[in-house]
Amino acid sequence: MVGSPRPESGTSWLRENSTLIYFLLAQLIAFSTAGASILAYMVKLETRVSIMETRGAEYTVARMDEMKQRITVIEEKIDKNSAQIDRLIDQYLKKPQ
Repeated sequence: MVGSPRPESGTSWLRENSTLIYFLLAQLIAFSTAGASILAYMVKLETRVSIMETRGAEYTVARMDEMKQRITVIEEKIDKNSAQIDRLIDQYLKKPQ
């Protein structure tokens, strides 16, 4: 008989395929969790971008200028030390006359 399905056949189908149903529910939960995680990351990233836009380029330029000054001081010290090392090497390698 090919008639309409009986309620018993529906419950028996659920019993027979319970593993499949559990697997599909687990997948649904996993994908939902992944989606929520991605959404949270995107919100966090957008917040960071918003903060950087609020601070503006002025903050970044000030930090870069400070770094340039530090680099300049370090380069000057390196040049001074190199000159002193060269002078010492010349003194030690100078032949006695």
